Amino acid sequence: MVDWLSLSIPFAYLGILIGSLATFSSLYRKRKAAKSSSLTPWFPAHLQRDIYLSLLHLEPSSTSTSATSSKEKKAPAVPETVLKAALLRRATEDIRRLLELRSQKPALGALLQKGSVGDDLWQRFLRAEKEMEEEVRDVVAEANAFAPNWGTTIFQSANEMVVNSVFRERLEEIQSTVQEEKEWWEKKKASIQEGFMKELEEDSASPAGASASAAAGKQTKQNSDDDDAVLVESGGPAVGGGSGKNKKKKGKK
Repeated sequence: MVDWLSLSIPFAYLGILIGSLATFSSLYRKRKAAKSSSLTPWFPAHLQRDIYLSLLHLEPSSTSTSATSSKEKKAPAVPETVLKAALLRRATEDIRRLLELRSQKPALGALLQKGSVGDDLWQRFLRAEKEMEEEVRDVVAEANAFAPNWGTTIFQSANEMVVNSVFRERLEEIQSTVQEEKEWWEKKKASIQEGFMKELEEDSASPAGASASAAAGKQTKQNSDDDDAVLVESGGPAVGGGSGKNKKKKGKK
């Protein structure tokens, strides 16, 4: 005879174990979802997406045809060109955010491996990546709804717009420093010219000093020659007189 009591104990144990695991998994997922929803978003509010959705769901306003007429005529809805432009601006903002995520991911991963940042920051980043993937799919679907196969080229156009915008910002930064650079160069040029003028004045003054010293040396040499000549002339007769007197004395002897 089968002992059902002994067989029911393992089944009851398995049931309790599976039930506890399922309860724990459900509570863990709920807690994780609540924690992820309470995390601060990685990016601020998507203004371009909000503008596009507002234009897309904008209801046409009703205006009266005349002051006396009681009939009302609906105004035309938002033009399709305006919606396309708004969608393109939305794709442009998506390109900027995707580039930012791509540039930040390697550094954030390295910091996470070193333990420099917490897991909450990494969860925020992963959540931002998932949101951007959904955003890209949504933009592609909206673009294909306006025109067939536009979803394959809309992000190329948006990328060109981003590059052009960055180029303009860089050009404006350079243009803003033109006046400052010009003033700096004028001061630098004035200081260089002043230095050159000083060098020219020193060079022009040095030959005059050399010629003056040479003239003074020549005059000193001439004066010394004149003194020697005077000494020779004054000593000549005395020497001659002495020799004649000696000759006379010899003759007397």
